[in-house]
Amino acid sequence: MQVSVELTLSPLQDEFEPPIIAFIKNLRASGFKVMENPLSTQIYGDYDQLMPFLQEAMKEALMDADRGLFFLKIVKSDRSQYEPHF
Repeated sequence: MQVSVELTLSPLQDEFEPPIIAFIKNLRASGFKVMENPLSTQIYGDYDQLMPFLQEAMKEALMDADRGLFFLKIVKSDRSQYEPHF
């Protein structure tokens, strides 16, 4: 089953950029399709392969931050080719 996952990491600390940059670099190196924008990062792939990877990547990111939270959305389909038609 293909899924699209939107993630936002919000480290709750003064030096918030290093954990975000490390997390995004980890996603980029994963081999999954990754797309970024200023507010979130999207990653696309097979659910059974992607979710174990994300579980570990999110754990590492939270361990690297003093405090933090993730916002996460999962859509059942690969939305990486979506283009608005309006």
